[in-house]
Amino acid sequence: MDWLCNLFFGGGIAHAVLTFALTITLGILLGKVKIGGISLGITWILFVGIALSHFGMTVDNDVRHFVQEFGLILFVFSIGLQVGPGFFSSFKHGGMTLVSCASAIVLLGVATAYVIHVVTDTPIPTMVGILSGAVTNTPGLGAAQQAYADASGIQDPNIPLGYAVAYPLGVVGIIFTLIFVRYALRVKFEKEDEALAALSNENKFADKVSVEFTNAMLDGRTVAYMRDLVNRQFVISRLLHPDGSITMADADSVVKLGDRMWVICAAEDTEAIVAFFGHRVEMTDEDWGNNTPNAELISRRILITKPSINGKKFSDLRLRTKYGITLTRVNRAGVDLIPYQGLELQVGDRVMVVGNAKAVAKVADLLGNSLKKLDQPNLVTIFVGIALGVLLGSIPLLNVPQPVKLGLAGGPLIVAILIGRFGTHFHLVTYTTMSANLMLREMGIALFLAAVGIGAGDGFVDAIVGGGYRWIGYGVLITVVPLLIVALVARLWLKMNYYTLMGLIAGGMTDPPALAYANATAGNDMPAVAYSTVYPVVMFLRVLTAQIFILFAL
Repeated sequence: MDWLCNLFFGGGIAHAVLTFALTITLGILLGKVKIGGISLGITWILFVGIALSHFGMTVDNDVRHFVQEFGLILFVFSIGLQVGPGFFSSFKHGGMTLVSCASAIVLLGVATAYVIHVVTDTPIPTMVGILSGAVTNTPGLGAAQQAYADASGIQDPNIPLGYAVAYPLGVVGIIFTLIFVRYALRVKFEKEDEALAALSNENKFADKVSVEFTNAMLDGRTVAYMRDLVNRQFVISRLLHPDGSITMADADSVVKLGDRMWVICAAEDTEAIVAFFGHRVEMTDEDWGNNTPNAELISRRILITKPSINGKKFSDLRLRTKYGITLTRVNRAGVDLIPYQGLELQVGDRVMVVGNAKAVAKVADLLGNSLKKLDQPNLVTIFVGIALGVLLGSIPLLNVPQPVKLGLAGGPLIVAILIGRFGTHFHLVTYTTMSANLMLREMGIALFLAAVGIGAGDGFVDAIVGGGYRWIGYGVLITVVPLLIVALVARLWLKMNYYTLMGLIAGGMTDPPALAYANATAGNDMPAVAYSTVYPVVMFLRVLTAQIFILFAL
């Protein structure tokens, strides 16, 4: 039975794989248990790792560190790809408010740690370790250790020990703060969903409206002439003439008094365009489709699946000129866009095409329209992005005296966001199915939590018994106090949506487990968008303030 003992408590690859597998399996199973309707979910993996490590199931430090960092990279990169297309628009609408609130969380945490240092006379190096653990920021810990070693010439073991003691309750404290704010402020998800839906409708990119043409000044003018005159983006899909016939519209179509137009335009431009052309009339999509006497005139939603189309503009394809069809809408990630000639197409876009059956079939063949092709993973984009992210995260930004870097989490996250938004410019296929993205994300966070737990278990109990239990209390204060202050201000004064607030709190603490909890609770991408908005700035501030705090003590 020696082989079995060595497998569980020895070393080697088989032992490492078994340890990680057991840690993740038990953690996920415990995460399904709810007490009072509340579960810590995937965070249980961390505590299972601590327990197994305490009883001797440890993993070689180099192997564990690789798994920890690679898991974190997979997690943040998957999030970046998902939120990239909408990241910059979200940053314009309230992004500075999110960054300001997240910066306040960082500074309040440092202030709380300093107050505790003054009151309890706890050494600053130990306090910085507790601070890094309480805010679950590993890069800050590494920066503090390196700064202390360079300045003093020795290593202080209390820095990583304070981190290990404070980290578990730091993770729990963040999640419990989210839960406390939810119940203390009586947040109702139904109302949050309604507010989110209202915001979505308000910012909707494309709207459809039926208009009766009554502007005598433009009688007999072409669609192209009127588009230049209005100077707004819109598409006239079809024309209903007084005799009841429906024709497909293009730039050369002539519009006369009494014609009815099916117009697709930006929601904020709808009223202006309606007033310019005439007045609104009530017609359904079925009215426009069923009244046409031309049986060959059809509308069809075509899926772009050919990589050669990725990044090309409508003007490059010349679909209207070649095939005589009309493009009315482009749906990207559930959002309708107006198909202007300069719009760059992406694999995964769904294009609404109107024309005769043969022309529409040719366009479908040109664009791909194959669901099967979308099921194939685009591994080149993922690993090229990870490589560029590691490179970006390793670039020194400041020297105080140690270089401040974005690290192995911040670099890949930023690159993933940029690829998600601009990857088509370089012909990178950024589309992944939701299930594939979720699989990468969950695998990454599970590996990360297991590695952190296994690494923190050795000496964890001894540190607590030897007086480190006080550090737990300090860490809880550093975690909870700044979060409660900022959460109350954001919710009560800034009227922030609770889903966004969860992402802000998780991002303000650079805490992937809290983000995983927030995503599961919200059931939408709002927490991930807020997290990604504040994460780069917060990571920079965490690393910088940790080093300054250490240097302040020397």
